[in-house]
Amino acid sequence: MKHAVLQRFRPRVLWACSLLAFLVAGAAQADAGQRLDFPACVARALALNPEMEMTQAQIEQATAAVRQAEAGWMPRLNLSMTGTYTNDALNAFGLKLSQRNATFGDLGLGQYDPSNPNILNVAPGTLNDPGATGNVNSRIELLVPVYNGGMVESYVQQARAQVRAAQDGDAAARQALVKQVAMAYEGIHAARAFVKVGEQARMASQEYVRIAEKMLAQGVSLKSDYLMAQVRLDDVQVQLAQARNQEAVALDQLHILLGLPLDSPLQLGSPVSLPAAEGTLDAWQTEALAQNPQLNAARHQLAGVSAGVNAARAAGLPQVNLMARQEWNDPSLEFAASSYTVAGVLSWNAFDGGATAASVDRAQAARIEMNAKLRQAEDGVRLQVRDAARKAQEIEERLVARERARAQAEEAVRLTKKRYENGLATMLELLTAQAQQDKAHADLISARYEQVVQRAEWMRLLGRLTPEHIDPHSSPAPIKAAVSAS
Repeated sequence: MKHAVLQRFRPRVLWACSLLAFLVAGAAQADAGQRLDFPACVARALALNPEMEMTQAQIEQATAAVRQAEAGWMPRLNLSMTGTYTNDALNAFGLKLSQRNATFGDLGLGQYDPSNPNILNVAPGTLNDPGATGNVNSRIELLVPVYNGGMVESYVQQARAQVRAAQDGDAAARQALVKQVAMAYEGIHAARAFVKVGEQARMASQEYVRIAEKMLAQGVSLKSDYLMAQVRLDDVQVQLAQARNQEAVALDQLHILLGLPLDSPLQLGSPVSLPAAEGTLDAWQTEALAQNPQLNAARHQLAGVSAGVNAARAAGLPQVNLMARQEWNDPSLEFAASSYTVAGVLSWNAFDGGATAASVDRAQAARIEMNAKLRQAEDGVRLQVRDAARKAQEIEERLVARERARAQAEEAVRLTKKRYENGLATMLELLTAQAQQDKAHADLISARYEQVVQRAEWMRLLGRLTPEHIDPHSSPAPIKAAVSAS
């Protein structure tokens, strides 16, 4: 019972903790306005995002369904009061009888004449044609379920399974939201890094235009070099505008996830830092199959469907109930004529044309379907974990390669620029080297962003993408240093 109570209030406790964490983080950062680091963004999203409100409502619905199903074990107490006024012969005589007011006169004995040889054919007028009779029936009725073939127990099991499924669904939604926040948050940093690279590329292109124009005036270069430099500058300015648009889109996405007005200022902390994938593939698959909240939700749904099979079967079993009734009948509300009834009822739907059997078959088919969906989901998680393991290694290698390419591209630009100023290289060679440097910077930024997304997906698959697994103190990949070095 204690465990059940804890399970019942666990979603509310988690929600309250998330809200408290957000409020604490907000209070600590109040002096800086809307300056939020990644953990604070996660806490705010989990506390205020409408998606979390919907999943909490689903848990509340499932919890209420458990209470509703458990009520099937409890007695039913019904109170009723019925006023009747009728001149129907049968009902009028019955009401007088219930009121303890029936007389021999009501039976028509006043018309009985023993000297009449046809007396048995005489219709008593007072019995067949009574006047209107009024009655107030006040009733207290207690219904006690004794045995229902396990139907109530099956419904309770089904409802409890739905609660656990809703709780795991809430956990899955929370982790999916954390991933969305990570993508939007890091997307802003990546877009700003692209903007910074674009601004540096624009400054370099302006410098090349100035150099080409100066050398053209001195007669040591062709006009085509100047035009090529000018075209390159125009291209860089377009790319810079695109990067700023990407930053604006990512900011809007984060505002929506955090429940903030789109025009409210927002300052971000350091880039997202998530732990790297460690361990073996077999260990990851085992953990994912055991901890992935979507799989656990599907397992609880399967348990609920299985309980539905038992509930369908119970409809074809005998049911035993007890009834106790106390009632009063009188012409007015006087509670005068008192009576009671105690009964035991055994009912069995012995034949219903195959409706119960069809209901059982349908429930079993639903269980088979749900079981197949669960196996399919497990296979999908295994595949996703294997893919995440390959991508984890790939992205780490790519980051090393992109960092090396960035350093080489910067050195190539430096050397080519000197050669061009000394008349040993063409403007095309210089612009090509500059384009390679810009691309190297962009590739490094993209690789850093993909690393965050890949790590977030890996943690989500293993059920780890929760606030307690996010380490705000570890240092992020050196993307800022790489950008500033340009």
